[in-house]
Amino acid sequence: MEQQRQQRHHQQHHQACSLSKIIADFDATLTKYWVNGCRGQSSHGLLQQGNPEYDVKRRELYDYYHPLEISPSIPIEEKAKLMEEWWGKTHALLIEGGLTYDAITKSVANSMITFREGVVELFEFLEARDIPVLIFSAGLADVIEEVLRQKLHRSFKNIKIVSNRMIFDGDGHLVSFKGKTIHVLNKNEHALDMAGPLHDELGDSDGPNEDSASVKKRTNVLLLGDHIGDLGMSDGLDYETRISVGFLNDNVEKSLDSYRKAFDLVYLNDGPMWGVVKLVSQLCSTEGD
Repeated sequence: MEQQRQQRHHQQHHQACSLSKIIADFDATLTKYWVNGCRGQSSHGLLQQGNPEYDVKRRELYDYYHPLEISPSIPIEEKAKLMEEWWGKTHALLIEGGLTYDAITKSVANSMITFREGVVELFEFLEARDIPVLIFSAGLADVIEEVLRQKLHRSFKNIKIVSNRMIFDGDGHLVSFKGKTIHVLNKNEHALDMAGPLHDELGDSDGPNEDSASVKKRTNVLLLGDHIGDLGMSDGLDYETRISVGFLNDNVEKSLDSYRKAFDLVYLNDGPMWGVVKLVSQLCSTEGD
């Protein structure tokens, strides 16, 4: 089911006849919220280090910090410091616990994570028209790339991952992270400057590669997210038009009104990506009008 704010969206539809970029959250936006009747895993949550002691330690950090993340009573400045602290401790545990790239590969293979129906078709449509897709995530770039590799079975030259990227030694052991930490409260266009170099979907830095300045110049934006906070992904971007699409996966009755006020378009109950595919095709078909 789709709730649409027709008048406002019609006006933007006409203006955005030439779509220049898509900004998308990853977990529960490109991926499904439910998988076979169970809550699907996130790119962070699926990771098993091959060291149970450290998996438990990361879970304990989640149990402590997640309630702080969602608390409405903590000021945003204080919460940002707490998130920086949480991510820093988690990354340290991944290094200390001896995470290997092989463990990432196995974790993804054993994971309960799957893409929404229509995501592949959306990526193919955009790739054919050289429209870049920026996937913003507070998770782990290397895990997201492995999910794309294993679940979609192909690469897309137009996809860029803006997330926390790992550095491995010659034996495949994690030794550090590139750039500054990207967490849930700074996951926006400023993260382009904070992150390590943008690589394509397979993590290959060879070949032509847009820098962050050229990415920022594109001005007609389609934003996809599953939380109202994801609207902040376009902060720092100078755009003429932004059309926002929200995926309301759960607690529909409680959250529908706020989602409809925040997003231009809302899809309910963990729906497929077909509506976005149709929207993008309409926006591109109006080029030259």
